[in-house]
Amino acid sequence: MTTNMLNLPSFKIIDMKESEYDYRFLVETTLPPPSYCPKCGTVANLYKHGKKEQLFFDLPMHAKRVGIFVKRQRYKCNECGATFFESLPDIDEGRSVTNRLINWIQEASLVKTFTSVAEEIGVDEKTVRNIFNDYVDELEAQTDFRTPKWLGIDEVHLLKNYRCVITDVENKSVIDILRKRNKDNVISYLSKLQDIDKIELVAMDMWNPYKSAVNTVIPHAKIVIDKFHVVKLANEALEKIRKANRKNITAKERRQLMRDRYVLLTRSKDLTDFDDQIKLQVWTQNFPLLGQAYELKEQFFDIYEAESINDAYILYQNWVSNVPKELMTYFEDLIRAMNNWEEEIFNYFNSPITNAYTESLNRLIKTMNHVGRGYSFEALRAKILFTQGYRKVKKKKKFKEVEVTFGKMLPDQFPSWSQTGYEWVYEEIYGADFSTLSKAMEEGTF
Repeated sequence: MTTNMLNLPSFKIIDMKESEYDYRFLVETTLPPPSYCPKCGTVANLYKHGKKEQLFFDLPMHAKRVGIFVKRQRYKCNECGATFFESLPDIDEGRSVTNRLINWIQEASLVKTFTSVAEEIGVDEKTVRNIFNDYVDELEAQTDFRTPKWLGIDEVHLLKNYRCVITDVENKSVIDILRKRNKDNVISYLSKLQDIDKIELVAMDMWNPYKSAVNTVIPHAKIVIDKFHVVKLANEALEKIRKANRKNITAKERRQLMRDRYVLLTRSKDLTDFDDQIKLQVWTQNFPLLGQAYELKEQFFDIYEAESINDAYILYQNWVSNVPKELMTYFEDLIRAMNNWEEEIFNYFNSPITNAYTESLNRLIKTMNHVGRGYSFEALRAKILFTQGYRKVKKKKKFKEVEVTFGKMLPDQFPSWSQTGYEWVYEEIYGADFSTLSKAMEEGTF
């Protein structure tokens, strides 16, 4: 039989059997006998000491699993008495697979579940998992994890626990995902970052361990509380009032109020549908406290449209002074947050950065949890960071004003002839891009 069917030059096919799901090849090696003992180094003092048939798995062929049974020659050294098998250059003996199958498993495991990969090639799922873990270690060692200028610290709910997500806010990319989000874990991660002085801003939610970690490791960085975590508290206050009003209305009205809750949570300027405007008017007129709360919610959102930090301070002081006593209990979480995180919240008005795009990652995580049951945290982390390649790309940015020097052909005659011009400026972006990950998820290639 020809060796071309396997395309492994070191093997000669002796026999081949095909079943509904598998190909099985019986082969011998075409390699010359060893010239020395690998244990004692004695040259040409070896003799054949029987053969043993060993099974190794290979790449799928024609949508069928492939097993290679090697009639492997054993040798014995006359000098030291050691026995050993002939070498197999195309094989990873520790895992009983071909080297090319390992490469295939590495790539396939980033886009498929371990179970499906194992079933496709006929090996144990544990083998796939171990190959994948080693591959991730290689990727980690090869990856240049760059420190961003604007660091984001957020979290996602993954495998029944909250995990800390490190992002590049400016370039909307994931840098890393940490197993835990406690202070010590975050401090440990931040302490290992290169060029930590490069970090100017840190966007986060109101989670004290994050703040404490940043102040410990990078005290020069300015903390900015993501505005969406702040305004979310205003919406939650309105929700509390809506639910409290359900006690005083009929069952029919209660069901209607539940259906219409989106109207109350939408900005008034965004209610372009006439029916929605009528619904809002009905509920706010029939329930005066709900109407007051809605107006307070709207006024609080307006604070984030202030043109300066001083304007924002004035708007907030006016807002809090207008909260009536009967509504204070509903807005107390928001007011307490504003008091406890005042500096970090108002830093937004000088440095308006946000981690809002991590909502895309949350949707991605939910999808991955659904299709990848049985994954470990490490596997899901690797899929997020490396599926599309934790990459370094040159991104063309818009024209930047620079000094362009003329007269290069006659530098001696025109040493300082220059004028202001424009040229394309490139910068290197590192990380797993959110838009690329989301696109891969939508197309089913994640």
